[in-house]
Amino acid sequence: MAMAGFPISPVNDRLTQSLSPMTQSRIFHSLLTTLALILLWPHQKTTAADYQLGTLSQVIADVPQGKLTQGIWKSTVYPGTVRDYWIYVPAQYQADNPACVMVFNDGRTYVSSKGQFRTPTVFDNLIHQGDMPITIGVFVNPGVIPPAQKGQRGRRARSFEYDSLGDRYAHFVIDELLEKIGTQYNLSSSPDCRAICGISSGGIAAFTVAWERPESFRKVLCHIGSFTNIRGGNSYPFIIRKTEAKPLRIFLQEGMNDLDNLHGHWPLGNKEMAASLEFKNYDYKLVMGTGRHSGSHGGAILPEALKWLWRGHESLRP
Repeated sequence: MAMAGFPISPVNDRLTQSLSPMTQSRIFHSLLTTLALILLWPHQKTTAADYQLGTLSQVIADVPQGKLTQGIWKSTVYPGTVRDYWIYVPAQYQADNPACVMVFNDGRTYVSSKGQFRTPTVFDNLIHQGDMPITIGVFVNPGVIPPAQKGQRGRRARSFEYDSLGDRYAHFVIDELLEKIGTQYNLSSSPDCRAICGISSGGIAAFTVAWERPESFRKVLCHIGSFTNIRGGNSYPFIIRKTEAKPLRIFLQEGMNDLDNLHGHWPLGNKEMAASLEFKNYDYKLVMGTGRHSGSHGGAILPEALKWLWRGHESLRP
C-alpha cells in the first residue's frame, strides 16, 4: 500500500505493505509534523523592535556623565590605514588611580548616543551604581585605506583586520593603540582589569585579541560573533578543545535567526563555541535570543552582560 503523492520503489512498496495501517498513519502524520516545523521555522523571526532598551541604557538624572573625545588614528601595524576612535572617561576617574579599560571594535556602533548600544550612557549608570569598576572606554573603528584620487572610495580593511586569525590585530590594540592612550590616561596593566568587545566580525576579533594575548586581556564580550569560515574562524571550537584552557571570561550573545550563508551558520558557530568552552571548563555564558544579525538584542542586554563580565570587580587591583 503506497501513500498518495509519494512515489516509491518496489522494495519500499513491499516494506509499506508489511506495516499495519495504524503504523503507516503514525509515520505519515510524523512526516507532516516535521514538514510543518521546517516550513514554519524561517517565519519565526524577531525584529529589532522586539528588543527594547531598558532604564540603564537611558540618561538618568543626577548620574554623573563621563567625557567623550574623538580623534583620527593613523596605524603603523596596518600601514596606510586611518580610522576614527573615541575615548570615554568616566566622571569618577582620577589620574592618580589606574582605571580599568574596555576596548570596543566597530567603535561608532557602540559609542553612538542614538544607536543600539549607547555604551557611554550604560557605563555612566553602571559605574555610578557600583556594578562595574571605574573604566575608560576606547571605541575604535576598523581601518580604511584612503582613496588615491578625489572622488574615489577608500578601501575598507575591516574583514582583513577582524576576521583573520593570529596576533596582528592584538598587536595593534595592545602595543599601538593602548600604548599611546596609556600616555594620556592612567590605564591599568592588569589583564583582569581589561575587557574587549565587538559585534559580528568585530566579535570574533575581540575573542582573538584575548585568545592571543591573555596576559593583556581576560574579559570578552561578543555580540553575534562571526565564528564562521570567513577567514578560518570556524576552527576556533576545535582549537579551544585541543589547547590548554586560558584564564578568560567570555560572554556570547547570539540570535537563532542570525545569518546562514556560504561562510557558515552563525547560531551553530556560537553554539559550537559554547560547547567547546564548556568542555574546557571556561568561565563563559551564552545568551541565545531569537533575533537576526543586528545589535538590537545585544544592546538590550548590554547592562546585564557588563554586570556579568565585571562581577567581582570589587576585589580587582588595577
